[in-house]
Amino acid sequence: MANVLDEETGPIREEGREINVIAKQIPVKVGVGSTIFQVILWVLGIIPGIIFTIMKVKAGAYLRQLEQKIQHDASQIDNYLEQRVIILQNLVKLVDKAVTLDKETFIAIAEARTGKTSSVNLSDEERINLGTKADSINSKLNITIENYPELKSHHEISDAIQQNSYLQKEITAAREAYNNSVLMWNKEIQVWPTKMIVAAKAGYTTRIPFIVSKEVKEKAREVFF
Repeated sequence: MANVLDEETGPIREEGREINVIAKQIPVKVGVGSTIFQVILWVLGIIPGIIFTIMKVKAGAYLRQLEQKIQHDASQIDNYLEQRVIILQNLVKLVDKAVTLDKETFIAIAEARTGKTSSVNLSDEERINLGTKADSINSKLNITIENYPELKSHHEISDAIQQNSYLQKEITAAREAYNNSVLMWNKEIQVWPTKMIVAAKAGYTTRIPFIVSKEVKEKAREVFF
């Protein structure tokens, strides 16, 4: 039998294809078959019905715990984002003491600081927007520092740059952890019969993983060297 997917004979798309995250929540639904399945268990006897009821209770508890883990992972991203904005705010002030910065940089940092922080759960869109603002501020600072190489010799500026770099790595790792939890959730709510039936009754939907901003995608295509 020939391979279903044959890289030798194609079809292939030489021009490539852009990959995007589909921002759509899909509700969990079960059909009549699930209802019939549960009725049959009770028809077979009280014990099978009770056992399955206990399984559903455990499945519900498991899904609620998984939901809390997703919240925790999202909160970690918020915490690192807040710390990074604070570091960038300090870095903006330090650099401004040495050279005159564009007023837009101060406006951007002010907007980032006045937004919601880790004390309030951010929505997915707000979290992406805050990350984008931080990246934009960081980009403007990098350009300024490259134009004034002597700034790197300032101890406080150098320290702030290192902290900013460290926090960006932590944000990336936290986003990966969040995506892993979202993947686990999206898989578990589709496990039939127990978890899927519980998820459908609770009105659960799939969750959307982290989506990088359009601005970052466009920058990734640029030539840096």
